[in-house]
Amino acid sequence: MSATARDRRRPVVFLASQTPVAQEARAELVAKYGDAPLAQAGVIVALGGDGFMLETLHATQARDVPVYGMNRGTVGFLMNGYAIDDLYERLDAAQETVLNPLAMRATDTRGRVHEALAINEVSLLRAGPQAAKLRISIDGRVRMEELVCDGALVATPAGSTAYNYSAHGPILPIEAEVLALTAMAAFRPRRWRGALLPKSALVRFDVLDPVKRPVMADADAQSVRDVASVEIRSEPEVRHRLLFDPGHGLEERLIREQFF
Repeated sequence: MSATARDRRRPVVFLASQTPVAQEARAELVAKYGDAPLAQAGVIVALGGDGFMLETLHATQARDVPVYGMNRGTVGFLMNGYAIDDLYERLDAAQETVLNPLAMRATDTRGRVHEALAINEVSLLRAGPQAAKLRISIDGRVRMEELVCDGALVATPAGSTAYNYSAHGPILPIEAEVLALTAMAAFRPRRWRGALLPKSALVRFDVLDPVKRPVMADADAQSVRDVASVEIRSEPEVRHRLLFDPGHGLEERLIREQFF
């Protein structure tokens, strides 16, 4: 059976960001290949940038359908190159990478609990003019009594080249069973840059003096203000399935990033 015949049995739905270039690409692809209802999709093709890919993964996580991105944005780290031809052949040859997100459980100063998932990272950021003061516990054991900083984050391997890398955190191999804990502009301990933690670790941040030094938490752009504590762990029950062209998967991209 040809690749085209095999993939025609997996209906394709095209999702696009609201930018004109992404919408134009969607119109071209739909005209050439048709467009299945999302409820019947066997493959999702996401057209946009990395931000739209994250939106698509969050929005479709309950469907257990692989997502093949084509870059119609800027960086496109999570995307494949855009081309209108040979789509079925590309989908058939694509290699799958499975990502587990981080689960954030944030309690604000009013005692309200907020939960969210993050594919890239969960970050805590100062929300006022003064530096944040955080206590860090790992699996119930206090590891740092006080970190004075602009913020801190926990990143997955897939997210290690995003905000984590900008904060001078390490790039992690995609198959690594570890998380990166990285500080932003640490003042005390002044030279502390973070830690590598087992993927199974439960990370807890307690905000010291949250009224005078307010802190916000963010999970892939889902923000919670005035947090008192934040717990972060990997969520193995949620699986995001990404498809990449051979030789251009996340493992290769993460290695390449380290030699620029």
